[in-house]
Amino acid sequence: MDDVFISAVFQPKPSKQESKADVTTKAARAIIDHELSAREAKTERLRAARLAQEEAAASKAPAVKKPRKKKT
Repeated sequence: MDDVFISAVFQPKPSKQESKADVTTKAARAIIDHELSAREAKTERLRAARLAQEEAAASKAPAVKKPRKKKT
């Protein structure tokens, strides 16, 4: 028989320990992916707020200060 056919049909099943490790790995990756997406969303929200605040501050021209009168 062909080796490819044999390896496709008769694949070894993972041991109980390997199965538990796979479940743990999948759970950990799901948590990490969720935290990553939450962090990126927060970063985008804060960046937008910062840019809006900088734009508002830039549109407000600083008031021109009057020179003080010197006492003579």
